[in-house]
Amino acid sequence: MWKPRPEDNRPTVNPPQPSQPSAPPVAASAPAVVAQPKETPKPVVESRADVGHIGKSVVIRGELTGNEDLYLDGEIEGTVNLRDHKLVIGPNGKIKATITARDLVLHGRVEGNIHASERVELKRSCSLHGDVSTQRIAIEDGAYFKGAIDIKEHKETRTESRKPMAAVAGGLSNGGSSSVGSGPTLSASSGTQGSFLEPK
Repeated sequence: MWKPRPEDNRPTVNPPQPSQPSAPPVAASAPAVVAQPKETPKPVVESRADVGHIGKSVVIRGELTGNEDLYLDGEIEGTVNLRDHKLVIGPNGKIKATITARDLVLHGRVEGNIHASERVELKRSCSLHGDVSTQRIAIEDGAYFKGAIDIKEHKETRTESRKPMAAVAGGLSNGGSSSVGSGPTLSASSGTQGSFLEPK
């Protein structure tokens, strides 16, 4: 018959040895968790590929034009023309220029007029001396702004519903009276001065 040994009745302070093989699967699964987040930022990097970047040590004197979005953290004197694109001026940006862009986000300092076709955002750390012409503007609490704001009206193509002229002309050719509309008919003769307010 089987008798328990005295060692089997002692309480174990250390965990039993079979629990150690479970540690390697945890270590093996850890790289899979780390590898997955590395794949996620790739689309973010690709979307930033169309954004130009000018660092804070760059100084430009003259005209700056481009056909892509631009992050500008340097110093510019002259003109900036990004008519169909977004311009972000970083906190170190010092601009003495006339700026033309689609959207403008300002964190730094600008001395000059701004023409943005869609939107201007003045952040709390910015300083702007100049006039702004745009459709929409957002000014955060703490932003410094000295100048005038011209809000442009958003132009939409409006189509008015008009009655066809052929129906009106056809009604007048059939005896001189029109059946379009209900109400009193007004007439003015060539010899007398008529009023459209008084029915004849």
